[in-house]
Amino acid sequence: MLRRRLRRQARPFLCQERGEVSLHFGMQALQSRMLAADPNRLVLDYTRAVMSFLLVHPEPRHIVMIGLGGGSLAKYCHAYLPRARFTAVEINPEVIAMRGLFAVPPDDERFAVVEGDGMQWVREHPDGCDVLLLDGFDSGGLPDALSSQQFYDDCARALCPGGILVSNLWAPPRKRDLAIERLRASFESGVVTLDAEQGENTVVLARRAPSWPTPDLLHRRARELAPQHALDLQAAARRLEDALLGARLDDDTNAS
Repeated sequence: MLRRRLRRQARPFLCQERGEVSLHFGMQALQSRMLAADPNRLVLDYTRAVMSFLLVHPEPRHIVMIGLGGGSLAKYCHAYLPRARFTAVEINPEVIAMRGLFAVPPDDERFAVVEGDGMQWVREHPDGCDVLLLDGFDSGGLPDALSSQQFYDDCARALCPGGILVSNLWAPPRKRDLAIERLRASFESGVVTLDAEQGENTVVLARRAPSWPTPDLLHRRARELAPQHALDLQAAARRLEDALLGARLDDDTNAS
């Protein structure tokens, strides 16, 4: 079903300007951006927000990403998490064909780009990963198949116990809110949302565990991990602490 719809979508194309390379499905639909002089740098704010998962799961063994795009998150994880295995599942062969233009590393024993249906992958791999990144879009935005209740239920099962899902939600408010509601139904820990400081993306974190790290633990991990990463993890810890507080307040309000 996804492949039949894919043939009717706009084809991906590149734009190169002022030392930047970007991937688009339409001039208003930016999928990825890369600095040619620093291809591993996370340029877009939402990608840096996604990496907040490190404060919850600092030593993942296997990271799976649904949707390759320009590979910003894949490249960062490959460069800065040398002990983690990384698998990107991308349904569009034309996107995969552009990997070299975005300096996506070649496949090896700990890095692989797989052509396939992300919905099928999560369904067929229970307990298959420690971190599951959802960043799959087409020219119409967030596909229905990658935001259904069944898909999110399968995502929860695809995580190992203690694992974490991080979803980039770029969608109209009504569809975004419905996706968040469905994620809440799939994960016992509830969800945490981070609004990107630039653009209209919302990053949602959900954990296959009954609870979240305490603020003290988040900040301690930020200090410990800072020397290893090209990220402001202290700022990420503050944002995540505020988001967790907001999520608890929402739960208290809904329960009263």
